[in-house]
Amino acid sequence: MLRAANGRLPKELRYVKYEHGLESQYLPAIRALISSDLSEPYSIYVYRYFLYQWAHLCFMAVNPADASLVGVVVCKLEIHSSHSPPTRRGYIAMLAVASPFRGHGVATALVQRAIEAMAKCNADEIVLETEETNVPAMRLYERLGFSRLKKLHRYYLNGSSAYRLVLPLKPLDPDTGPVSYG
Repeated sequence: MLRAANGRLPKELRYVKYEHGLESQYLPAIRALISSDLSEPYSIYVYRYFLYQWAHLCFMAVNPADASLVGVVVCKLEIHSSHSPPTRRGYIAMLAVASPFRGHGVATALVQRAIEAMAKCNADEIVLETEETNVPAMRLYERLGFSRLKKLHRYYLNGSSAYRLVLPLKPLDPDTGPVSYG
């Protein structure tokens, strides 16, 4: 992994949309990075569930010097039928940045790319969950316009609680009234 003597990122990280042809090169690195960062243990099948169906919504930050993985965001987009009318709900399932590269805007750039991709796919909203103790993640998402929707007590397997956050991408329809996010 690249470590600049001055603690800075390389001038130009490459942001790459995930493709199926990249699995052998990057899936092991994605799994390692996410498992070192997030509290939930995910099987290979969870990664493949997201990456096979929604590769166009998953992005990687790659060091151009050696093609090593610096960060990744894994997302999906589905119809959410509990709303009336049903909405197209984007979901940020996983976000991780290697610790030497945190605080340099990598996560922000990854999430922005994911938001743009989901908006191009006509998403009405984007949701995610994050541990209530993960203050840097909460700040990141709130800076990008997400709002806390509700607290999910003991949501994670480790017993930690989470917040569900939402980013509406489309204005409410005045004829149907406010949308209930639940």
